[in-house]
Amino acid sequence: MTVALGALPAGVGAQQQQPERQPSPAAFVRPLASLIVPGTGQLLGNQDRGAVYLAAEVYLLSRYLQLDHDATREARHFQDLAFDVARHPYDPLRKDTVFEYYEQMERFIESGAYDTDPGGAFLPETDAQTYNGAMWLLARRTFWEDPDVPPDPTSPEYWRAVQFYQSRAVGPNFQWSWRDHSLEHEVYRDYIRRSDTAFRRAQSSIGLLLANHVISAVDALISARMSAAAGRGASLRTTVTPGYSEIRFSLTF
Repeated sequence: MTVALGALPAGVGAQQQQPERQPSPAAFVRPLASLIVPGTGQLLGNQDRGAVYLAAEVYLLSRYLQLDHDATREARHFQDLAFDVARHPYDPLRKDTVFEYYEQMERFIESGAYDTDPGGAFLPETDAQTYNGAMWLLARRTFWEDPDVPPDPTSPEYWRAVQFYQSRAVGPNFQWSWRDHSLEHEVYRDYIRRSDTAFRRAQSSIGLLLANHVISAVDALISARMSAAAGRGASLRTTVTPGYSEIRFSLTF
């Protein structure tokens, strides 16, 4: 079959191509708007699903704020209980510290003494059931050849163990004891668990919030580029040969 297009004679291949046009800056406005506030890019394009992204943003943000509030409230509860029951007998002046300290208060009934020698020598806590005693046992196992046989007190091995202990043991101002307060200790553990759970869920909500921003922006980008497709770089290619004709239309996204 012979097909002629314009002045092209049959049996001669020809190509006609329209020049490509650069994307309009407006094509990036909607994705940027959705990246900042999910759903706005879709709403700017009169797409109803933008309301879904926006509703998800409001829900996830409110959930994060609620979970963060719950975690902070439970943290205040376990800090107050720790000071009023376990710490107050050792230091009536309240001092706050890192969360890992409160985690150790959950695991150990007592902190143990920092220095058990009332004289001038320094002697770490030896009761391994206490936190400080557990740290001294770890130091001996780490630096001594035999944790039950002390080396010469002037040896480097001995003092490395002492320095290890001093860097991790709880000092006099932060000692605690839950002895004779087992019920309060259980309540304390419950506060710790609830605070930790609320904090982890709050972090998960942040991840979902970020995902909502990214998905909405990608959706808006694809929609904007598809909407502008007719004005983008499109090419029309015709090929005519004896007994064969072909028309190809390509569109750049």
